[in-house]
Amino acid sequence: MENLDVTVLRTLHGWRTQGQRALLATVVRTWGSSPRPVGSIMALCESGAVVGSVSGGCIEDDLIYRYSRANQTSASAPAPGITHDIPDSTPQRVKYGVSADEAHRFGLPCGGTLELVLEFNPDAASLLALVQTLADGQMVQRRTELASGRVELRAVTAPSPLLDDGEVLANTFGPEYRMLLIGAGQLTEYLATMALFSGFAVTVCDPREEYRTAWSVPGVALLTEMPDDVVRDFKVDRRSCVIALTHDPKLDDLALLEALDTEAFYVGAIGSRRNNEARHARLIEHFEQTAESLARLRGPIGIYIGSKTPPEIAVSIMAEVLAVKNGVPLPRDMDVAHAKNALTDGTAEPSGPTCFSSTAAR
Repeated sequence: MENLDVTVLRTLHGWRTQGQRALLATVVRTWGSSPRPVGSIMALCESGAVVGSVSGGCIEDDLIYRYSRANQTSASAPAPGITHDIPDSTPQRVKYGVSADEAHRFGLPCGGTLELVLEFNPDAASLLALVQTLADGQMVQRRTELASGRVELRAVTAPSPLLDDGEVLANTFGPEYRMLLIGAGQLTEYLATMALFSGFAVTVCDPREEYRTAWSVPGVALLTEMPDDVVRDFKVDRRSCVIALTHDPKLDDLALLEALDTEAFYVGAIGSRRNNEARHARLIEHFEQTAESLARLRGPIGIYIGSKTPPEIAVSIMAEVLAVKNGVPLPRDMDVAHAKNALTDGTAEPSGPTCFSSTAAR
């Protein structure tokens, strides 16, 4: 399953290629609580079909209603009393939830206000170039001149916040996130399924035939080479994560070492605290690693929720992956940062991590 932004842009391109009128809505500003963050997009076709989201649904319903009415009256003057239909012109702004009554009407949280920029009939060729660039694994900034609607695509190497200075709207889009899982066991099936519906492209690697024959999750690439070779060929980037789930050092350790030498946003391995300490000791003793070089290796992985069964363990791991992806501080990360600061200024000894393994001790 590709990420939502790519789905929206690909669908919008399809509508425009077929000659259908459509609009692209972008959340450019929020005040108070808001169902969707700045930069979120949705596309709306003249048929009423919609993909993506800018709210919990009520704003989408209003946009469909207004856009349909605007299309019905586009060939003639607006009907009497219609003053808020969406025009078919250069990009326009629309704001929801200015008053408490409007916020309640559109299902916005208490005090929530949402501002959108609507782009009408985006150019199909530009959309195709954008979608193809994302499919090639590259990050792109889409810049729209608000006075004219002219669009420019710029290659970028890092995400940046949405820009809306009144003259230009610049939104950065990245390729889909990818997850590489080492081992094709039962836990992997649950984690792969959760990653798919979270918008990740999932690849599973397991050279053991007895595990591969039972694999049953569609939409996942299943590879048979040795894990360290797969990691090298995977072209791991900052939108990738690598997770070892076999409990077998012969498969996990070399793959983890390869992953740690990349820009992967998350590298981790299953196991108890004791197993994690043993892994660190092995890598330091036999592979010339140091505590500093292994600092990015997560383990025990997963947010502690008292999980014991494979589906619950998968939930805890997926939650941690998403938290790291979204930049949410975790207790373990804050403890590590505190320990490093304490060592630097000489005020304390490092304390052990407070986030225990979500798996049963082994």
